[in-house]
Amino acid sequence: MSTENSWGSRSLKGVWHPCTQMKFHEDFLPIVIKEAHGVRLIDEFGNSYIDAVSSWWVNLFGHQNERIKCAIIDQLNKLEHVMLAGFSHPPVIELSERLNKKTNNLLGHAFYASDGASATEIALKMSAHYWRNKGLAQKNQFIALTNSYHGETIGALGITDIPIFKQAYADLIRSASLMPVPYSNDDSEIDSCLNYVKVYLQEHHQNLSSIIVEPLVQAAAGMLFYPQRYLEELSLLAKQYQIHLIVDEIAMGFGRTGTFFAYQHTNAKPDFICLSKGITGGFLPLSAVLTTDDVYHAFYTNNITQGFLHSHSYTGNPLACRAAIEVLNIFDDEQILEKNNARSSVFKDMLLPLTGHPFVTSWRHIGMIWVFDINTKSPTFAKDCYRVGLSHGILIRPIGNHLYFMPPYTITDIEFEELVTATVKVLNEVEL
Repeated sequence: MSTENSWGSRSLKGVWHPCTQMKFHEDFLPIVIKEAHGVRLIDEFGNSYIDAVSSWWVNLFGHQNERIKCAIIDQLNKLEHVMLAGFSHPPVIELSERLNKKTNNLLGHAFYASDGASATEIALKMSAHYWRNKGLAQKNQFIALTNSYHGETIGALGITDIPIFKQAYADLIRSASLMPVPYSNDDSEIDSCLNYVKVYLQEHHQNLSSIIVEPLVQAAAGMLFYPQRYLEELSLLAKQYQIHLIVDEIAMGFGRTGTFFAYQHTNAKPDFICLSKGITGGFLPLSAVLTTDDVYHAFYTNNITQGFLHSHSYTGNPLACRAAIEVLNIFDDEQILEKNNARSSVFKDMLLPLTGHPFVTSWRHIGMIWVFDINTKSPTFAKDCYRVGLSHGILIRPIGNHLYFMPPYTITDIEFEELVTATVKVLNEVEL
């Protein structure tokens, strides 16, 4: 089949794709998706793919979800956009109130943006500005965890520990100090990591604004899991040494780990929560930062310079907020968390052909996330796996040698079994 005039060829000429070395597409054109339904993507030639990664972890309830689509259409017939400076609108008000309830009314102030990296920037700026307003301007440094990822804007790269994203911009970045992370439930390892953090805080807390963490799962590093106790005690240390705890729920929020927010597996008490990705069910760009009364009131003065002067033109867009409200409605009306927890147990038996595969050295699971560590020395494993996966009708994007599933919550038993069967075929065919 000639691809000379295909949409893929045209995309390669005109579109600069994200997280992509464009030269690699010379022999493998971008896959152009013309439509999607449920967990399936349909390309320009009619080929179907199971979306095993929820289109970069955003699509919660399947493509073309009727409830979210109808909510957006209804809002479109009322108000498509109005600036949020000096104005407001019902969807952003209701969404803010509903998100607060999901935190048990502990983080009742929502500041909006369009994407996860922007949410990270907002939380960092807001934390440092808080301390400035408190007369402690020297508290403007941040700490993060090893293997962390929080976005690719300049501030976010400073607290990200994925070298490939940072190296080209090293001269522009103000890098945070990184704290060690335990990746087992061994108490001695957890205690050792916590003791390192404690010693660091004892020496540097006078200059520290906040610590930012991905709760329980470090996604971009390969879906690395760490123990709940580590997060709980980080929260206690943050309070003890008077620094903020920023919880980056961009990837793990909205039920991915089995609780609505991942930090809710623990007793951690964040000062900021960063949200994006699943917040609109994959329909429209939106992000939010939730914070406490204490933080909010530090900016509530008669001095304009003590206000939080951050914005963008589409802040709190009504269409996106309405989509997010419908996402929350679906969670509540359809008891999504309970259903997901029950279905993940059923899926466990379906995984046996994959978990027992000779090249799968270990695997782990939390909520609606499954991760398989592959015994491979191939530097092109992830790319090869992606390509071969497409030939078997599945969209998978391994991170290094970590192959994972994060499908829409609407995936059926039959579709999940099809995904597992196809993945086994991929492992049998790729060069390991």
